[in-house]
Amino acid sequence: MPTSTWFRLNVAKRDRVLEAAMREFGEHGYSTGSLNNIAREAGIAKGSLFQYFTDKLEFFAYVCDETSRRIREDMERRIAGIDLDQPFDEWLFDVFCEWTEYMADHPLERGVTAATNFELNNEVRAVVRDTANQHYLQVIHPVLELWRDRGGIRPDADLQILATLIMMTLPFLALAPYYDGLDPMLDLRGRDPAGQRPIIRQLIAGIKPLFAPPDKE
Repeated sequence: MPTSTWFRLNVAKRDRVLEAAMREFGEHGYSTGSLNNIAREAGIAKGSLFQYFTDKLEFFAYVCDETSRRIREDMERRIAGIDLDQPFDEWLFDVFCEWTEYMADHPLERGVTAATNFELNNEVRAVVRDTANQHYLQVIHPVLELWRDRGGIRPDADLQILATLIMMTLPFLALAPYYDGLDPMLDLRGRDPAGQRPIIRQLIAGIKPLFAPPDKE
């Protein structure tokens, strides 16, 4: 939790520090991300960071949480505009497309997403992933229950499994087009959002038997 000093900063200065931290951690991760670089880019003294946060891990955790919050709020707005009067698989396709377009347009948020997923230190990764996962779940679980209540997902579908698969797919779609070695099968690397769409359809077709309601006679 940041100190009260952090919250007393003017908004522009807080945003400047946060953006510098997102860039540094997004490019170099937690372990090699430099507080000196963050302070220099933000135009503050390094010692000021320790007036705002207890230590580097608390700072990194805050950056990851704030980034996850931004992503969740933006995606919630995007999802709210997607047509619900279509089958669930088509709705999910639209959601995944919005997600990939968001990640293409927001390199800082994409970089922090990579930092939280690629972190090697188990303790650090647990801290930041637990927070990020809660942001995912706040969106995914309620919407799956809504679709089941609407009859778009078969009543005996295991929503825990479906939510888990979606939570695994989202980071994959966010990062595989931009980082080497993440996708040995589907050839996402280097594809723009339009080029990712056929693969998104392929992924959804693969999991459709888990949720598709029975055909009506």
